Amino acid sequence: MNRYAAGVAAVLAVAVAAGVGYWAGKRGPAAGAPVAGAAAPAPQGAAKGGPGGGQQAAPVEVAKVVAEPMPQAITTVGSLRSDESVTIRPEVAGRIAAIAFTEGQRVTRGEVLVRLDATINEAEVQQARANLKLARSKYERAVDLAKSNFISGQARDEAENNLRVAEAALAVVEARLAKTTIRAPFSGIIGLRGVSVGDYVKEGADLVNLEAIDPLKVDFRLPEVHMREVKSGLPLVVTLDALPGKTFDGRVLAVNPLVDAAGRSIVVRAQVKNSDASLRPGMFARVRLITGDTGEALVVPEQALVPQGTDQFVFRVVDGKAVRAKVELGQRRTGKVEIRSGVAAGDLVVTAGQVRLRDGVPVAIANRASPPLVAPNDGTPPPAAAAAPEKAAAPAGAKGGAAPRS
Repeated sequence: MNRYAAGVAAVLAVAVAAGVGYWAGKRGPAAGAPVAGAAAPAPQGAAKGGPGGGQQAAPVEVAKVVAEPMPQAITTVGSLRSDESVTIRPEVAGRIAAIAFTEGQRVTRGEVLVRLDATINEAEVQQARANLKLARSKYERAVDLAKSNFISGQARDEAENNLRVAEAALAVVEARLAKTTIRAPFSGIIGLRGVSVGDYVKEGADLVNLEAIDPLKVDFRLPEVHMREVKSGLPLVVTLDALPGKTFDGRVLAVNPLVDAAGRSIVVRAQVKNSDASLRPGMFARVRLITGDTGEALVVPEQALVPQGTDQFVFRVVDGKAVRAKVELGQRRTGKVEIRSGVAAGDLVVTAGQVRLRDGVPVAIANRASPPLVAPNDGTPPPAAAAAPEKAAAPAGAKGGAAPRS
């Protein structure tokens, strides 16, 4: 019985202790009473972000606003075309007797490219010449007889007509014979042939292509809003992805008077020199058409722009702080953009680190300071650690430190 009473008393004691702890936790510690393990409150006047109320500087990279020539230009893409291009085709049917060119080589105007078998054509020429000789003889005899009134004037006219028919027949077969020899219509580079010696080809069959590639033509399209700006003679610069780092100068040859109704664009054709034959027809070209020269313009890297809605901003560095400035943009180039208002020449603008910046925030220029301090691989501390002041010795009895010896 005594054991039973003792057990009940123990259970009641545990329940009472749990209830007291619960209500103590609900009420919380007394106002102003420190909680065990909690850090002491910061003293008044200590600013957030650094000792003594100072704000930590944000590391950024900057670039200087420079003035450089930036003429007014329109950028677009186009395709290179041969100055002259033709597919060589025979005008008469026949069997190929000889191929007189080497694929991919340069040929001159009038050079023989292909010869067809001309055996039948030569025989036709000889026959026509014989008929012409006979017709001329009959005509001369008819003239003599007509003078003596032995034949009528009609017989004389018929003899003359037969002579003219024979002359025309000879001209036809001679022309057909000449067309069995195919010559280059202009100087250029011959392409790849699709026939061989012995092939029988019909009229109009494709034999080989011939391209004149010096100079080359560049065809490109521009929106119709630029129609008044584009005219013959304007300079342009052509760059190609296939030839990085090289530029080619050219000039506008002509502008198509017809506006494409589907794309509302105009087609422009320009001419580019190709003396070294490095450019080839069909290549993709990037065209920058110079429409005017406005002198020098203020230029910043594109990384400095901070878009916000429809406006563009940059952060200038003034007295070690970031100052946000609204800017008006002009034309763009590769990695650069023209600034028409909002900055001045020589200003420093932030090009990296803008995400953490606000107007008036202190900044530290990273690309002008020493490189970041990184601990070397040999385990030695970085220079910042070596330059830091030594900590004061822990007082006697402090946790983790030994008491100084006298």
